[in-house]
Amino acid sequence: MPVFQLQIAERIGAFKKRKVISRTMKKRPNTPRIHRNRRLIKDTFQFDCHAGVSCFTRCCKDADMYLYPYDVIRIKNRLGISSNRFLDSYTYQALRDNPYFPSVMLKMSENKEKWCPFLSDKGCTIYEDRPFSCRAYPLERAVSRSGDENERTVLFFVAEDPYCMGHKALRHWTVTGWIKDQAIQLYNDMNDLWVDIDTLFRTNPWGDQGLDSPALKMAFMACFNVDEFKKFIFESTFLARFDVSPDKIEQLKGSDIALMTFGFDWIKYFLTGKGPFRPGPSKMME
Repeated sequence: MPVFQLQIAERIGAFKKRKVISRTMKKRPNTPRIHRNRRLIKDTFQFDCHAGVSCFTRCCKDADMYLYPYDVIRIKNRLGISSNRFLDSYTYQALRDNPYFPSVMLKMSENKEKWCPFLSDKGCTIYEDRPFSCRAYPLERAVSRSGDENERTVLFFVAEDPYCMGHKALRHWTVTGWIKDQAIQLYNDMNDLWVDIDTLFRTNPWGDQGLDSPALKMAFMACFNVDEFKKFIFESTFLARFDVSPDKIEQLKGSDIALMTFGFDWIKYFLTGKGPFRPGPSKMME
């Protein structure tokens, strides 16, 4: 979202029984949400959000919030914690529109109004690193799953929730203006990479094993748990088995984004046999 090469049992053996894997695969029921209207943007849209709007922070309560891999990186780094701890403390997994791979959802607080865990009386406490869905609202971006990043069709919609008074504001925005104002472009770029992986997952590469597949657990770690994936790269035989350049190794040591994109390539390789990975010297001698 392919001929399978699921010869990865040895590579994931050290991780197969780790608590982090079983914990991240908890299943939660879908939750019915308030009806949301969407309309295609043809030119501009009206919207504004600030403390003077009567519904201010209403959207931050009892939210059905998807998190994407880059969201996890931004927030866990903002909090100064590992991706493993972030996933355990602030998220849960639920099967939503993709029946073959769990979505990562932000866990709301357990107070009466089910506040976002990062909401305070004054607003968002992680505003500069807020998730894509918060950052982009009311803009929704639909990306075609066919073609490459230069050919895909992209459509933009305005999402309108019945409680949101921000749509009654007189301020007008173009799509380009909103993306720039809310610093969305980097998120779009990262999420476009995720579209390819999500599309692959929608083919059910796990077969009959489904959610119990070791390959799925490996893929989940590579997508969402970059700190554990980093341990896998540097504390297993991974670097002996694959030809990874010294420059790339340095990038992986210092950049979570490099780890995420490397993980995406790794997933493509072990599920399809395609991608930039090549056997290392030790593997070629076997």
